[in-house]
Amino acid sequence: MPEVTPSRDTPTPFVAVVPMRAGSKGLPGKNTADLNGQPLYWHSVQVAQAAGASVVLLSTDISSVLGRDHGRGVVAVRRPAELASDTALMAEVLLHVLDADAGLDIDDDAIMVLLQPTSPLRSVADVRAAVRAIAASEGRLAMGVTRVDSGVLKYGQVIDGRFTPLSKPEHCFANRQSLPPVYRPNGAVYAFRAGWFRMNRGFETPDIVAVEMAAARSIDVDSLEDLERAERWLAQQGEGAA
Repeated sequence: MPEVTPSRDTPTPFVAVVPMRAGSKGLPGKNTADLNGQPLYWHSVQVAQAAGASVVLLSTDISSVLGRDHGRGVVAVRRPAELASDTALMAEVLLHVLDADAGLDIDDDAIMVLLQPTSPLRSVADVRAAVRAIAASEGRLAMGVTRVDSGVLKYGQVIDGRFTPLSKPEHCFANRQSLPPVYRPNGAVYAFRAGWFRMNRGFETPDIVAVEMAAARSIDVDSLEDLERAERWLAQQGEGAA
């Protein structure tokens, strides 16, 4: 049984989870697709390690990933078939990793960081910001967000023939430039305590710390076009560093 314990070599140790399944409708095989010379998921592993992860857990049903030696500090966890379907929830995947039956030993106080491989452009600073927020007990959950068009505050639902604003009624009739900023979860990073997640059984909480990320780094790879956009962004960064 691999022991998952924080390393004393990092100021704020954490356990990273990189989840990936074989099935993908938008871009088949996307989690292992090549991005800048490395499999897509490996970008998340590298960021986790650079940010100070004590261990990186790969939750997967992909045979090539399960059979690969990823080196010290990276552990592949076989995901059950029922958790690799289109309908499986990410909360269920994480609870499997946290369950003793998965063969891991994760303390309730451990800081967990979920890094989905489809967000390859997050930075070390993004991960560390989320970890710091949880370490300082600023919230139950720290989550990556990116700013979007505030015009969504003008939207609403039609319920029984009546328009019901999603936000304040006055927002529906305000000038767009006077609307307050709006952010969306970008899926790039989530941080929380293991014990809290075990008890809460999911992400839902009103106590969320926002880790703001630029839209350019918030690409969520779900198609070949997304992968190509990420490739171009990485190429531009390389040119800028030269």
